[in-house]
Amino acid sequence: MQAGDPGPLVFEKCNKGGWRGLCAGLSGKLLLLTVVFVMLAEILIFVPTVAYMRLRWLDDKLNAAAATSIVIDGLQASELPRTVQDDTLMATGTKAIVLRKEGTTRLLATTEMPTRIDAQYDLANVAPVTALHDALDTLLFGGNRIIRVFAPVGDNDMVVEIVLSDKKLYKAMWTYARNIVLLSIIISLITATLIFFTIDRIMIRPIRRLTNSMQGFAADPENVDAIMVPETGRDELAVAGHHLADMQRALQKTLKQQKNLADLGLAVSKINHDMRNILASAQLMSDRLVDVEDPMVKTFAPKLLRTIDRAVGYTTEVLAYGQASEAEPRRRRLKLHALTQDVRDILAIEPDTGIEFNDQVAHDLEIDADPEQLFRVIHNLSRNAYQALLNQRRGDPLAKSSITVSAQRIGSVVSITVDDTGPGMPRKARENLFAAFRGSARSGGTGLGLAIAKELVLAHGGTIALVEKPGPGTQFRIEIPDRPVSLKDYRVRA
Repeated sequence: MQAGDPGPLVFEKCNKGGWRGLCAGLSGKLLLLTVVFVMLAEILIFVPTVAYMRLRWLDDKLNAAAATSIVIDGLQASELPRTVQDDTLMATGTKAIVLRKEGTTRLLATTEMPTRIDAQYDLANVAPVTALHDALDTLLFGGNRIIRVFAPVGDNDMVVEIVLSDKKLYKAMWTYARNIVLLSIIISLITATLIFFTIDRIMIRPIRRLTNSMQGFAADPENVDAIMVPETGRDELAVAGHHLADMQRALQKTLKQQKNLADLGLAVSKINHDMRNILASAQLMSDRLVDVEDPMVKTFAPKLLRTIDRAVGYTTEVLAYGQASEAEPRRRRLKLHALTQDVRDILAIEPDTGIEFNDQVAHDLEIDADPEQLFRVIHNLSRNAYQALLNQRRGDPLAKSSITVSAQRIGSVVSITVDDTGPGMPRKARENLFAAFRGSARSGGTGLGLAIAKELVLAHGGTIALVEKPGPGTQFRIEIPDRPVSLKDYRVRA
């Protein structure tokens, strides 16, 4: 079974639920509503149809009597024999036939004349509302009434009038109504079945596939086969299937990244304890170097101590990235040039590499930032540039290679630029520039450097971005604003 196909579990549940389960689903509701709506439509046309049938029935009776009246009227003006009258009345189904012509009235045939007439109808002038009313009246209250019906014959002034019982009309109307109801039920079931299977095919099944795909993916989001295989097409459900598949793929990729982060956090937590012990021992031994009188040692000992102190601090805070987020910046005003010199010393670029580190930061430029976090940002960018230049020089030893760090203050914002003359940022790395495990520009990189740098800069309320440049290389710009001065601090300074 393909991922996203209607699974047997859904059909098994429907079968267990029986008709109740069917009616609870969209398919059953659709079938029931279709039957109801078709029946409502049939009811709306039922009364007009029955009214039309009644008028046709009465009109047929009247036409039969009119044909007989014309024949009888052509005979001599004498009363018909009793047997002929009875046969005529039996053939027309009436109790009396009257012909009105040229201002005279002639009783052509009759049995015993009824003592009362319950209703009379002029078929020549029947309004639609009146026809509906008369039809319902006959259906509900007819069957034992004597009625009088009349209408003109042809285009002349001859009028034929008949008197008859509505018993046969009543039975005929109920028979017709029963047939209409049965036919309506059959039509509604056939229509509902056709609509049901059509909509079930084009709507219910795709919706069921979407539902089953979501359930299967939720049960095992790491399973590649759980990603829905969307159907081809341009309708709304096909588009929804494509979006669901894209969302599942994106979520699966995100879950994989989160798992990598969790694994990284677990690995770091295992080595963190031992690393701190090693650094603590190195720190103790470095402290003794201060007492050595060698000028070279005295030059490098303070830098070594700062480096080890910084490493010890990193081991204390290294789990913050995997657990939640970086600590809040402990900001203060500092000389940016001293910090960039520390970055240069930590990089320790050997002269034989052919790579230059140009520190163009003014000595008196101050920035309001956390020194350790800002050091990590500039060091990450500079180290990435250094690695890119090393890879470039392996293929082209004569290539110009330099890293330039510059900064300037514009109002309350300090803009720092880290620029290199390397091969530039690959397109794939640009698309996932600050994404952990995805934004690495070199083989074997984790992509964490830029992700951490962005988080630290954002914590300062600043921005970091890749700047397009006309020449080769990569350039990052960091902009960090000063903290706003509170009214209390302003008054103290004033």
